[in-house]
Amino acid sequence: MLKTLSISNYALIDDLHMQPGSGLNMVTGETGAGKSIMLGAVGLLLGKRADTKVLLHEDRKCVIEGWFEIGEYGLKDFFEEHELDYEEPCIIRREISPSGKSRSFVNDSPVLLEVLKELGSRLMDVHSQHDTLLLGEGSYQLGLVDAFSGTSAELTEYKERFKAYRKAKEHWEDLKKKAIELQKEADFNQFQLEELSALSLVAGEQEELESNQEILENAEEIKSKIHEIVGLFQDDQFGVLQGLWQIQQQLHNLERLAHKFSEIKERFYSTLIELKDLVATLEEEDLNVEVDFEKLEETRERLSKIYQLQKKHGVLTVEELIAIEKDLADRVFEFQNLDESLEKAEKEFHQAEKLMIKSGEALTAKRKSCFSSFEKSMESLLHRLGMENAKIKFEHQSIQPSTSGLDQIEMLFSANKGSQLQPLKKVASGGEFSRLLFAIKYLMADKMALPTLIFDEIDTGISGEVALQMVRMMKDIAQNHQIICITHLPQVAAKGDLHYFVYKDNSAAKTVSKIKLLDENERVQELAKMIAGAQPSGSAVESAKELLAN
Repeated sequence: MLKTLSISNYALIDDLHMQPGSGLNMVTGETGAGKSIMLGAVGLLLGKRADTKVLLHEDRKCVIEGWFEIGEYGLKDFFEEHELDYEEPCIIRREISPSGKSRSFVNDSPVLLEVLKELGSRLMDVHSQHDTLLLGEGSYQLGLVDAFSGTSAELTEYKERFKAYRKAKEHWEDLKKKAIELQKEADFNQFQLEELSALSLVAGEQEELESNQEILENAEEIKSKIHEIVGLFQDDQFGVLQGLWQIQQQLHNLERLAHKFSEIKERFYSTLIELKDLVATLEEEDLNVEVDFEKLEETRERLSKIYQLQKKHGVLTVEELIAIEKDLADRVFEFQNLDESLEKAEKEFHQAEKLMIKSGEALTAKRKSCFSSFEKSMESLLHRLGMENAKIKFEHQSIQPSTSGLDQIEMLFSANKGSQLQPLKKVASGGEFSRLLFAIKYLMADKMALPTLIFDEIDTGISGEVALQMVRMMKDIAQNHQIICITHLPQVAAKGDLHYFVYKDNSAAKTVSKIKLLDENERVQELAKMIAGAQPSGSAVESAKELLAN
C-alpha cells in the first residue's frame, strides 16, 4: 500500500506530497491541471524510462519517492534474490539529473531499472483506458484462472516436476549427442590412448632423462676432467692437499705462539674438511659415470618418443601428456559404458515425464473446474456495468508441456445479443476492455493481495447508473485494497473516502501543478463545479451535498 508519494521538479510539478488513505482515494481537477503528469511521475517510479525533458527547472534534479507498506505482498524472496534489505516501509526513489542520468534506489540501495520495474509491478497497478491490451493475452488469462481457482499448490508442484523433466530431457539429449561424437572419435581415441599408455609415462621423468642424456653424451670427457681435478688435489709433491697439509702445520705453530690464531686455524680446518669431501664426491661421481653407448641410445629413443607425443598433442611436459592420457582413458571408458548410461538417462527422462504429466493433468482439472463459476461471475459483473448482453466463455486446448502447464486458455467474449463469441482481442472495444479489466480486478480482490490500484478515468464513456455501479464496486474493493481513482464524474468522486484536487498555480514566474486534500466544504464546492461549471448555482451545490450524503 502506498503511504506517501513525493514528486519534485517534474514537468509542471515543483514540489508535491500526497498521503493517500488505505481505502478509496479520488483525484479530480480541470483538464491540463496535472493529473496525467502525476501518473507520468508514478510511471517513472515503476521503472519507465525518462529524459531531461521532464525537468521543470533544468538546473535541478527530479526526485520521485514512494513509501510502501509491503508486508502482505510476499516479497522477501524477491529482496533476497536481488540482495536488497527488506524493510518496512519500503522506500523506492527515482532520480533524474540535469545531465540526463537516471538512478533508481530501493531502501537507499541502487538498483537496475529492470529490478525497479519488476518490484513496481508488484506494488502498483496503473489501470488506464489505453493500458488494457494485456487482458487479451493468453498468459494473463491463465494467471486469472489460477488466481480464481486457487491452484497455487498444484502449480508449484507442476513447476518443480517440469523443471526436473526438462533437466532429465536435456541430460538424455546431451548424452545422445555425446554418443554420436564419441562414436566418431572412438577408434582414434583408443589409438591415442594405446600410444600414450605404451610409454608408461612417469611424472618428472623428462627432466631426469634429459640430465642422464647430457651425462652419457659427455661421459668420457667428464671422467677425464674428474681425474684431472682429483690429480691436482692428490699429487704427492705438488697436489693441493699436500700444500694444505703444510699450511695446517704452520697454523698449528701459530696457535702455539698466540692463542688468538685458534679461530683462524678452526676456519681452515672447516675448509679443509669441505675440500676433502669435495674430492670424495668427485671420486664417487667418477665411479657413477659410465661410458654406455647402449644406455645412451635407449635414453635418446625414449626422449624422442616423448618429444614426438608432446609435439603431436601441443604440450611441453610429461605431466600434460599424463593428463591427456587420463582424459582419453575417461572418454574410452565412457564410450564402452555408453549404452548403460543412455539406458539409465532414458529411463530417468520417462519417469520425470510421467510425474510431470500427472501433475499437469491435476493442474488442468482444477483450472477447468472453475470455468463455469468464473464465466457466470464475470457476466454478472458486466451486466452491472451496463453490458446486459455480455457473454464470457473459456476455450481450452491441451498443449505441449510448458512452464505454465499443459493448457492454452482463450477467453471468448460477446458484447451483443446474438453475436458469436470470439477472442477478446478481436471483438472487444477499448471501453469494453476497460470494463472487463475492472470487473476482473473486482473479482480478484477477494482472491489475492492486489497492489495499489490506480484507475485513470476508467469511467470515461459511462454515466448514470453504470457509473454508480462502478464506484460501488470500487468501494467494495477498497474495503481491503488501496485505490486511487482519477475521475471526471461528480457521482464517482463523491464516493471516495478522501478527495484530492489537482490544480494549476500561476502565482509565480512559472505555472506549476499542485495537489491538496479537500475538506468537507471544499469537496462540496469542487463537486458543484464538476456538475455545473466554474460558477455553480445553488442547486448545483445542493446536488453536490446530496451526492456526498448518499
